[in-house]
Amino acid sequence: MPLAIYVLATGIFAMVTSEFVVAGLMPQMAAGLDVTIPQIGYLITAFAVAMAVGGPVLTMAVVRLPQKKALMALFAVFLVGNAVAATAVDYAVMLVARLVTGTASAAFFGVSLSLCAQLVRPELRARATAMALNGLMLGTLLGLPLATLVGERLGWRAAFWAITVLTVLAAGATAVGVPKLGRAEGGGAFREELQVFRNGRFWLALLTSTLIIGATFSAFSYLNPILTRVSGFSVGTVPLLLVAYGAATVVGNNIVGRLADRYALPVLATGLALNLAFLTGFALLAQLRFPAVLFMLGVGLVGVTMNPAMITRVQRIANPRPFVNTVHSSFITLGVIIGSSVGGLAIDAWGLRAPLWLGAVLAVLGLLTLAPDIVRARTRARARVPAGESRESMPAR
Repeated sequence: MPLAIYVLATGIFAMVTSEFVVAGLMPQMAAGLDVTIPQIGYLITAFAVAMAVGGPVLTMAVVRLPQKKALMALFAVFLVGNAVAATAVDYAVMLVARLVTGTASAAFFGVSLSLCAQLVRPELRARATAMALNGLMLGTLLGLPLATLVGERLGWRAAFWAITVLTVLAAGATAVGVPKLGRAEGGGAFREELQVFRNGRFWLALLTSTLIIGATFSAFSYLNPILTRVSGFSVGTVPLLLVAYGAATVVGNNIVGRLADRYALPVLATGLALNLAFLTGFALLAQLRFPAVLFMLGVGLVGVTMNPAMITRVQRIANPRPFVNTVHSSFITLGVIIGSSVGGLAIDAWGLRAPLWLGAVLAVLGLLTLAPDIVRARTRARARVPAGESRESMPAR
């Protein structure tokens, strides 16, 4: 695996840490900006919306550049946004900063994943993607708690400055460790890039990704209140459980990365089926501590960890270019928005177990979106068997 893959992971780690840092410092930021905690929560939504909407637009602006220069330009935009967040004098400035950093983050994901596909042989693309996406998993496992610790000890602005320093280090590593490559294939030809949207399978693959992430985040977004109010864990225990959840995502991500190159569709189907079982079990037995923890870890193992298989499927249906990857990231982010927002409405209507049931429903819908490709794959497999000849009677090939 080329060193550049690991370097790209550092950039993803910095940007994911910035995305999640608000969640760990809500009370401090609310006091510092003189707003309510729900208003600080909207900053998380703003980041996600900027990723979903602004990311593809910024990607089309930078793909005209050589790819390494595009990455450095995106680092620059992200650094400016993060520095503005660290010095924000009021809520409006902070909101603008979050929109800027969210847009740059989505575009960085798109260009980075496209680079991963170019730096390795085709049969290693999913594994390379998983290595780069370890930056995402470690952002949840380490970035968020470390940024929260810095913010609690030195003030919330210090957390944003720490992320700024981390981003400078990641940019320096990228300048040294990522090889110079030309402009991405198809870069800048906007009409050509839009041709992929005429492919119905592409839309179906995007929908599958949205539902997989929606199912996962409907549970993840509310793990804290579920574990404390339903399962009965103390507030001090929950951070340790979340670290265990993050560790499960790292393990699952690397397993999926090794399997997805050859078995992308079966991995997605198996992952969704297992997630359905874990979410259902969690919803039924959330009041029991031991089963609750097991099912929570199960969701971590087969939820967001489906990313390498999701990305592999989308790239094979469409192409591995930056625009496709960024649009795919937008649909993944849409899953985060749906899971967290609809999950909150479900709690208001039916209680704290409702997001888990919502996740189970979304997992079922995700399996249904896989059905056409599964049928197509089985049809092709049967077509390879000569007429009148059973599989068992065929000679070994």
